[in-house]
Parts: sequence; C-alpha cells; structure tokens
Amino acid sequence: MNGDTRYSIGELARRTGLTVKTIRFYADRGIVPPSGRSPAGHRRYGVRALARLEMVRTLRGLGLDLPTIARIVDREIPLAEVAAAHADALAVQIRLLRLRRAVLAMVARRESTTEGMELMHKLATLTKEERERLVGDFLDAVFGGVDADPAFAGPRRSLTPQLPDEPEDEQVEAWIELAELAQDQDFCAGMRRLAEQYAADRADGAAIVARPDAVAIVRAEAGPALAAAVDPDSPRADAVVAAMTGRYARLCARPDDLASRRRLLARLEAASDPDRERYLRLLSVVNGWPATDSLAPVLDWSIRALRSRGV
Repeated sequence: MNGDTRYSIGELARRTGLTVKTIRFYADRGIVPPSGRSPAGHRRYGVRALARLEMVRTLRGLGLDLPTIARIVDREIPLAEVAAAHADALAVQIRLLRLRRAVLAMVARRESTTEGMELMHKLATLTKEERERLVGDFLDAVFGGVDADPAFAGPRRSLTPQLPDEPEDEQVEAWIELAELAQDQDFCAGMRRLAEQYAADRADGAAIVARPDAVAIVRAEAGPALAAAVDPDSPRADAVVAAMTGRYARLCARPDDLASRRRLLARLEAASDPDRERYLRLLSVVNGWPATDSLAPVLDWSIRALRSRGV
C-alpha cells in the first residue's frame, strides 16, 4: 500500500471499526483531517489518517480528552508526559474505587443504616494525616502519662496500624473496623486499664530489667497444660497454677499470696477482653503481618484455674 492510497470515509470506518459519524466528528475537529476530496466532493483519507485514527481510538480508550489527543497527534506535547500524568490520575481513581467497593461490601454484609454507611465511608477515605491523628489520639488515650518508661515504646509501636498506600480490600475493611474500635470509649478504657496494670507491675519489679508481662507468663506456663488437655479444676493443674503465680510474684517482687494471685487474676481478666483480641487480629490484617494465635483459650484456662482455687 503506497502513500497515494486514498480511502473513502466508509472504507476508513471498515478498517478502523469506528463509525462514519465518529470519523466525520474527528475530521471536523481537525484531529484527523482529510487529505483531499474525490471529483464528486467526497472526503478522501490517506494512510497517515488511518494511523492517526488508530492512535486516537487507543488514546480515547485510555480515557484521554480530545483536546489533549489533538495535541499529542500533532506532536505538540510528548505522549510519555501525558501518559505519566494520566497513570497517576488513574491510580488515584482506582484507589478511591477500591475504597468505595470495600465500604459497600461492608454495608451489605452488616445491613448497615445510612448513618453507619456514612461513618464507614468517612473512615475509609481519611487522608494519611487524618489516619495518623486518629491513631495517635487512641494511643495517647491508652498510654498517655504512663509511657515515660522506655518499655512502653515497644507496646505502643506494636499497636500502631499503618494502612498501605495501595491497600487490599480486606485491609480497607479491617482498617474501618479497627478505626471504629479505636474511637470506642469502653474499649479505650479497657486498654488504658491494661497499660496501667503493666506500669504498676513494672514499678513493683523495678529491679528486674527485662521480664515478661502477666500474659506472657501464663502463656508459657499454662500453654503446655492446655495443649495436654489438663482440666484447670483438676489436681493435675495445681503445679501449673503454682508455677505461674510464683513467676508473677517474682516479677512484681511480691510474696506469692492471695493478694498477688488476685492481682494476677485481674490482669488476665482485663487481657481477656474479646475486643482486644479483635483489635490485634485487625491490626495484623491492616499491617500485613502474619496472623497470631488466639490467646483466649490459655487466658480462659488460667482464669478458670485461679478461680477454682478460691482466688
């Protein structure tokens, strides 16, 4: 096919898959002008027009507007520059669409009210700075005033959610649930109580530099007993209970007496809050961390074992 080839508008339409009306529209806009006319006055188009139409169709399919397309085909602006700008814009649109889809999925699953949907949408579309402020307010409510001890840096960091710039749907849904929890006053009060208990234990056992907390102690001592199906009410559990209460007493530099055991029981009851475990599960999803094993079974076993012994 040589450069003298001339196509009628109908032939051009058959070759490109575009309608005659569309090609005529592009021609009238000067984007794909005809290269001449037939003796009868009909428009004729050359090979260059065919190539321009193919490019226009591709660029329109990518969502570019006609004025920008005209400047690209006339080489007034580099295609790469326009492509980069549109890629960035599409990335923003895609993120917003994914956020909206996650919210709608949660609305459908929860059978939420209009008010609930509005709250979820607001939480899902917070800016990074707004998310950080929400999380910071929550962590301040939990640790503020008790986190002068350097030991609190680790727990505070381990409770900090960081939603990725390009989150998966499940991460968006987890973030919404987590943010709702972080604004729940009862949940914040329970987490604050745990922080204060931890601070009190550290203050009592200040001579011990590196040591586990109450939950870590019972997990280490009661975990094997739970795995071995030891009944917490049975005599077989006596040695396990003595081991965990003894370790806790040493942690706090206290005698292993009834007061110390009641104190341990209070720590375990506070830690067994289902919302705390829910927060940790959601946190793992948001941050992309491996899922952690539930502490509920070992906490329940230990609480029952202590209560059955008159604590």
